[in-house]
Amino acid sequence: MTTKSSAAAARATVHGYPRQGPARELKKAIEGYWKGRVGADTLRSTAAGLRRANWHELADAGIGEVPTGDFSFYDHVLDATVMVGAIPERHRSAVEADALDGYFAMARGTQDVAPLEMTKWFDTNYHYLVPESGPGTVFTADSTKQVAELKEALALGLQARPVLVGPVTYLLLAKPAPGVAADFEPLTLLDRLLPVYAEVLADLREAGAEWVQLDEPALVQDRTPAELNAAGRAYRDLGALTDRPKMLVASYFDRLGEALPVLAGAPVEGLALDFTERAAANLDALAAVGGLPGKRLVAGVVNGRNIWVDDLEKSLATLGTLLGLADRVDVAASCSLLHVPVDTALERDIEPQILRWLAFARQKTAEIATLARGLTQGTDTISAQLAANRADLASRTTSALTRDPAVRARTASVTAADARRAQPYAERAAAQRGSLGLPLLPTTTIGSFPQTAELRTARAGLRAGRIDAAAYEERVRAEIQEVIAFQEKAGLDVLVHGEPERNDMVQYFAEQLTGYLATQHGWVQSYGTRYVRPPILAGDISRPEPMTVRWTTYAQSLTGRPVKGMLTGPVTMLAWSFVRDDQPLADTARQVALALRDEVNDLEAAGTSVIQVDEPALRETLPLRAADHAAYLAWATEAFRLTTSGVRPDTQVHTHMCYAEFGDIVRAIDELDADVISLEAARSHMQVARELAAHGYPREAGPGVYDIHSPRVPGAGEAAALLRKGLEAIPAERLWVNPDCGLKTRGWPETRASLENLVAAARTVRGELSAS
Repeated sequence: MTTKSSAAAARATVHGYPRQGPARELKKAIEGYWKGRVGADTLRSTAAGLRRANWHELADAGIGEVPTGDFSFYDHVLDATVMVGAIPERHRSAVEADALDGYFAMARGTQDVAPLEMTKWFDTNYHYLVPESGPGTVFTADSTKQVAELKEALALGLQARPVLVGPVTYLLLAKPAPGVAADFEPLTLLDRLLPVYAEVLADLREAGAEWVQLDEPALVQDRTPAELNAAGRAYRDLGALTDRPKMLVASYFDRLGEALPVLAGAPVEGLALDFTERAAANLDALAAVGGLPGKRLVAGVVNGRNIWVDDLEKSLATLGTLLGLADRVDVAASCSLLHVPVDTALERDIEPQILRWLAFARQKTAEIATLARGLTQGTDTISAQLAANRADLASRTTSALTRDPAVRARTASVTAADARRAQPYAERAAAQRGSLGLPLLPTTTIGSFPQTAELRTARAGLRAGRIDAAAYEERVRAEIQEVIAFQEKAGLDVLVHGEPERNDMVQYFAEQLTGYLATQHGWVQSYGTRYVRPPILAGDISRPEPMTVRWTTYAQSLTGRPVKGMLTGPVTMLAWSFVRDDQPLADTARQVALALRDEVNDLEAAGTSVIQVDEPALRETLPLRAADHAAYLAWATEAFRLTTSGVRPDTQVHTHMCYAEFGDIVRAIDELDADVISLEAARSHMQVARELAAHGYPREAGPGVYDIHSPRVPGAGEAAALLRKGLEAIPAERLWVNPDCGLKTRGWPETRASLENLVAAARTVRGELSAS
């Protein structure tokens, strides 16, 4: 019989929880507000109700300390920008006139004012709004949101811990504001920022906070000695404050490495560390620095980023080892549960036994509470849960779904030659110029077009049985006809079919590949009100039949201009899915690549001369530590080439990437060996074009000139100015003209106007080039 721990009773807690509500109530309220159908008071009331429901749900599950401040109307980093008063000058008047409208203007922009840049949150598919700063930045404290939400939780009789983006991470995520020298380092503003954090901490203490959590995930990345010194100074200064709550400094997503001794030695009362597989080195590193005597350790042993049930006995073993390394050990997920769906109980179409392999946010909180109880009271008190957990893990291991001998044999037979095109780029480019006959600065779009109300109604009607498949397909044909007709009239050179048949760029393919599971309610926030349903990659992958050929060839039959075949690449299929954790990612990527290779070859055989394989997730999946980059990029780029290398030299292969920092992977972009790449560039003012030029990138590229994540319509002059900036880095014969990303989330009026302006800009700049 096990005995109870001699340590203080372990508390169960989480870093954050999904914001949207079980039926995406927040999304609907915010979008209703944007459209004028929902008032500000109603929106705030909906948000308050969702917060209360979340806290009650957590408390009822056994979470002894709930987070506050993690809830957001759009983005928690943007909330931090408001908290420290770092409002960009161009948005200040809007914020002062109406705080809520000004907040959304910073996120989405207006017709006259550009939004903040948006990029990926570390190596996740969540997007944050990048803070802007410069030598003249003035910080002022505004703790209104943080204090109000803390008081809401305390009024419910709950133990609550405010969660803030830490000051070091905030500045390391920031960029120089427009007009500020590119080499300006926001971290030089730390001494200016710390007094503002001190004021916020004092406000939270006065409001009743016993603990406050300061998130410093940027410290799990490689950091210079100067940056580590800044982190040490920040927490030395904040730790020395007398008017503050106890501080819990949190890291997640990877091992802390060199930053661990810095934080362990800081005068803070606790650390929250990730102890899942990717950060397992934290355990030995913590022992090496002598643990955290006299301090609290929040141990992230339940994976907050994936959806597989936890191995409870393995986690208990880790927790048992940690008991001797801190004054008290509490149990948590590895990071915020923002990155997983809400509740498996909502899923009705997944086989019950398979559903038991899965844990969404609600199930993860139950696992955390179970582990805390077992750690404190002994494993005999959770014996039933442990037995059920062992059975669920065994069921998954032995399931026929997870292993297909034919797929494994094909994967094992792949050679290096299979992942290389037979001709060098120069020969391919000449063949493509001859066959496609495109003008200088060819125009195209990224793939998707607006999904109309008629299309959504038809899709819902098909699901509900109100219309049959024939009626739905007739609607899809009508949408394709409209998209092709508009593109021809607008003057675009390489067309797309608009993807009306696709619900999501990953889910659409996952539903047609073996080894994937689809959810009905597994929504996860990507940015703002954009939610996605990542499919679940549970077993070996193969393609039973063609997936895109039918609609692509139909679109091509409507026009004499080339229509791109559109596929989602293997790395993105993994990154935007919840992926099996029982084999190396490289093996899974190769399986997906072979399935997609079959589709690429079938598209070419059907007459498609331009095929785009999107890899927007290539950068976001890059490991956070440089030491891990080479191994990842080797299998990631091989998977892309394995997908695309079976085609003729005159078939033009495109790829697309968006909303990430590309400078770290320019060499890998080259290794993809795509003939054309399109990238997000509008919000970053063509930064990626300069990065490609600095690398000597030899192929064609289309840095975006239209920011599709904002409702504003860029004028032809604005797009032309971006094109001219692009020409400073990329020769005209290799420059394409395109938006930043797909147009699915936009409306038709703004799409028409924006693309007409894009084409006009290309014609203007062509004329300037021919006259020079």
